[in-house]
Amino acid sequence: MPIPQTIRVNPLDLQKNIAIGVSLPFNKPFTSTYTTKNQIKSNLVNLLLTDMGERVMNPNFGCNLKRYLFENINDVNAEKVKNAVLSSVGYYIPEITVTSIAVTPNTDYNSIDISVNYILNISQTPDEITVQFN
Repeated sequence: MPIPQTIRVNPLDLQKNIAIGVSLPFNKPFTSTYTTKNQIKSNLVNLLLTDMGERVMNPNFGCNLKRYLFENINDVNAEKVKNAVLSSVGYYIPEITVTSIAVTPNTDYNSIDISVNYILNISQTPDEITVQFN
């Protein structure tokens, strides 16, 4: 008889009626998150959309990605974006491991799409987000 695989769950996910945080984007009324997976996704979106110096009492929080919006996205700048995301995520969201980052420029609309694929460390669950800067 095979040994069943161990399933790891964050203890906060065991109580389904207790909110963990607030989801993004903010709407009226605020929408709560009830799982760590959804809250980590909201935290990652918040980190990517925040510029350093923008958050009160935490001036190093953020990725400064908006500054690349009006630059040519070549290989060098794409690497700068990836490094900014990796260093910020590694420091502020250690609950995940980033597996890949894709930077896609859209010159017609002067926008940048940044897709981040990651794994939740506790459960090894893969997830992804895409944020558009325009």
